[in-house]
Amino acid sequence: MSGLFALMTFLALGSAGAKPHAGLKTWGRFSKLPYPGDTAFLYATFPRDFIWAVGTAAYQVEGAFEKDGKGLSIWDTFTRGGNRKTTGDVGSDSYHNINADIRAIRQLGVSHYRFSLSWSRIFPNGTRGSYNEIGTNYYRWLIKRLKEIRVQPVVTLYHWDLPQHLQQSLGGWSNPELVEIFKDYADFCFNEFGEDVKYWITIDNPFVVAQHGYGTGVVAPGIKNDPDLPFRVGHNLIKAHAAAWHLYNRHYRPRQQGKLSMALGSHWIKPRRTRLESLRECQCSLDHVLGWFARPLFTDGEYPPCMRERLGSRLPSFTQEEREQVRGTADFFALSHGATLSFQLINDSLKFGQLEDLDLRMLLYWINAEYDKPPIFVVQSGWYVLGNTKTEDPKHMFYLKRFIAEALKSIITDGVNVIGYTAWSLIDGFEWHREYGIRCGLYYVDFNTPDMKREPKTSATFYRNVIHKNGFPELPENRPAQGMFPCDFAWGVSATSIQVETTPTQFADPNVYLWNISNNGELIKLESFRAPPSHRATHCADYAIIRQQVDEIRQVGVNHFHFSLNWSALVPTGDVAYPNTTLLGYYRCFTRQLVQANVTPVVTLWHHTRQRSSLPTSLDTSNRWLNKKTPEAFADYAGLCYRELGAHVKMWITLNEPNDEMVSYQEGHQMLRAHALAWHLYDREFRHIQRGQVSLALHMDWVEPAFSFTREDVGPAKRVLDFHVGWLAEPIFGSGDYPVGMRSWLRQLNSLELPVFNEEDRQLVRGTYDFFAMSHFSTKLVTHAKEDSYTYTEMLEVQHMIDITWIMSPRPVVPWGLRKALNWIKQHYSNVPIYIMANGVQEDPARFKDSLRVYYLYNYINEALKAFTLDGVNLKGYFAYALNDQRDPEFGLYGQVHEEVIVKASLSNYRNIIQHNGFPIPGAPPQQCPALPQPCSGCHVLIRGPVVGFLTLVASAMLITLGLIVYYTAKRHKEYY
Repeated sequence: MSGLFALMTFLALGSAGAKPHAGLKTWGRFSKLPYPGDTAFLYATFPRDFIWAVGTAAYQVEGAFEKDGKGLSIWDTFTRGGNRKTTGDVGSDSYHNINADIRAIRQLGVSHYRFSLSWSRIFPNGTRGSYNEIGTNYYRWLIKRLKEIRVQPVVTLYHWDLPQHLQQSLGGWSNPELVEIFKDYADFCFNEFGEDVKYWITIDNPFVVAQHGYGTGVVAPGIKNDPDLPFRVGHNLIKAHAAAWHLYNRHYRPRQQGKLSMALGSHWIKPRRTRLESLRECQCSLDHVLGWFARPLFTDGEYPPCMRERLGSRLPSFTQEEREQVRGTADFFALSHGATLSFQLINDSLKFGQLEDLDLRMLLYWINAEYDKPPIFVVQSGWYVLGNTKTEDPKHMFYLKRFIAEALKSIITDGVNVIGYTAWSLIDGFEWHREYGIRCGLYYVDFNTPDMKREPKTSATFYRNVIHKNGFPELPENRPAQGMFPCDFAWGVSATSIQVETTPTQFADPNVYLWNISNNGELIKLESFRAPPSHRATHCADYAIIRQQVDEIRQVGVNHFHFSLNWSALVPTGDVAYPNTTLLGYYRCFTRQLVQANVTPVVTLWHHTRQRSSLPTSLDTSNRWLNKKTPEAFADYAGLCYRELGAHVKMWITLNEPNDEMVSYQEGHQMLRAHALAWHLYDREFRHIQRGQVSLALHMDWVEPAFSFTREDVGPAKRVLDFHVGWLAEPIFGSGDYPVGMRSWLRQLNSLELPVFNEEDRQLVRGTYDFFAMSHFSTKLVTHAKEDSYTYTEMLEVQHMIDITWIMSPRPVVPWGLRKALNWIKQHYSNVPIYIMANGVQEDPARFKDSLRVYYLYNYINEALKAFTLDGVNLKGYFAYALNDQRDPEFGLYGQVHEEVIVKASLSNYRNIIQHNGFPIPGAPPQQCPALPQPCSGCHVLIRGPVVGFLTLVASAMLITLGLIVYYTAKRHKEYY
């Protein structure tokens, strides 16, 4: 049985209801979901009664570690030992800043606030006999203030800060006596606060308490060197929780009507290989972290079999009575997820050779399957930023967006009963073993001010907006548009270059063949015979590769094809008086065959690439574009191309994507002059005869402010567009000079790099266009905030980043960015005709069912339609990039296996859009367009194939007739869908 077959069989058995390993089907289920549709952002809202919460932990934020009778906790002691440098003695001083915290909570608009009680503030030595009234009053007052602003408290009894006296006198959680002591503490809290509390958390993240408090020593109380102690501690934690649950269930629930659970933290793990063994290791990894505590509570009162098998006698066992006492002691599944465990506190040994991942949605699905669909309350979720980040925290904000979006998909798409989400945390504080090196708060705390001033971060603004909208409601601009482009819309496909065949392959076989017509019709080559040499001139029909390429282009259904010439190959010496006539003739044949097939050639004279200059040798070795002679040489080269190819070419691109960040301002200035000289030459000498159009094509990925709900990043986004697009667009399509914002910014930096247009150059360059050609592939975010984890551009003082909810491949797939880019052009350059000259996405060439490219083309073209129909953009054409993987690896509509050309799924989908001229409204009458001329008869026949001469032997007449006949064989392309 193969590994894959065994895996599918095992998953099928598991999906039939086999427990407790039902979660094992999670990885298989998600691997079969439609890609990329399932990963696309979901615009929808949460259930009306969804819980929106924010949280804190006492030791992290309260401070006042010895005030008003509070006893020491294990964290007060731990932070003073070893090489620890800082403490939580003051933290965020929430003890003295209830009003500031309440104000922040109210601003967020949450429905619930999760906080923890400091055990040692209520019972300084851990037991009821040391009761501290003042400490209790603090929590009474906090709950009262929450109720005043209509926020429900979610109260955690124990969030890692055990009274030091219990640790010192009893050994802390290693001692079973703590079960009854914790139960008595819980009894006091239920009785004291329970009338106002409907959600209780007994113990937060017992895995961290047991594994790292009593195993690795990373957190308080910092005990290590006994590898079995964590399992004894975990055993006591479970029994303490169960004792508190039964106490509440018997004595308090009937009156208080609350719910109680234990907050369980977990990572997520994915298989290194798609084998059953890898999936079992993933399951075992989750069992050793989450299942360690979840299975006893939610399944059968026993530890996961994987733990028992691998740990043996090291793992304590429950008696039958204890199993019954533990099982079912959770009213909901309280899940803690995020930075505390993921990528920080999971030891490699617990990954069992698999790969850790950050996927809340899959974790929620696994819990839903493994523990029989419990209601899940995410009681802690979030990320962190480095400690030097202040109120702008884009990384935190976008992780928050990702987690909330995954929770929403879990509800809407996966059917998981997620009842609430808690962003962590309300304010910056003491971050346990990371001290103050990271910040997790939605509110920035200035620890250097006497009142610990709180300021909302951008993540707080984002979270408030999400809560206000109850998720991400679909807006009109998110919905697909219906409609069609005009009849004369240019549908095209682009290629960086075309395949060139300088030696004709047709009529070139000198062999003579015997045709055995009386038997099987085979051709038998006669080794001793050769056909006489041909002295005929080369014709276009001699190039079989031209016919093949034209046929491939026609199969796409386009009416335009965009490709680039090779300047250095056409004019090797740089002198147009000595062109490569063979190559020039080939290009002439190619463009003529396109026209005969009713495909309009769109030809680029020079295609900028970083790998090579593509300049003739004489220019390539003498400063390239910095050479003052290069623009004139380019104009001469353009004139040669206009003269030789202009009869068939009606759309010219002088320079393709010269606005590359690797191009200096001085080089760009010379490129502008080269373009202008070439444009004027065409306008002066060729336009009236050839009736064509000329422009240049600029690369224009969209730049979006990272914080869409503020105006602070509008300036940086505009600045980046000025420097990347306006740099070469404004002199041609606008004022005849570089953008004002660009000059003023460089002036601030005392930079003299930007050349100055003299009046002659201004008049030369300005207005040298017939249309605006752009290539667009993706969108990026920019912000003025500086964060070490992203790329920061010092010169522009902007940080580049992405929204981690976007589809990646490897650049972000952001369809709406194209619409915004088109509107930017319209806004800046009025009603200029626009052609999208290249738009495409990278995808594994082996994926012939290229679903990402199908998704990409559909959605980007749909955004182009919105720009045309809704925004009034003068859009004239759209070109998909690229024709095939052979010339443009990973971007092709055609793939290739050995010598066989493969039609990908995206080609068929693109052809379907073209045939419908967009996205027609169902039931609407068909678009009435003038009939197009049919392609030349026979054009599709001359496809690349062997050319053979053959000898016919007529036996009955005893005559031998020697004739040379042309035999064409048509190769059909095998289509894969």
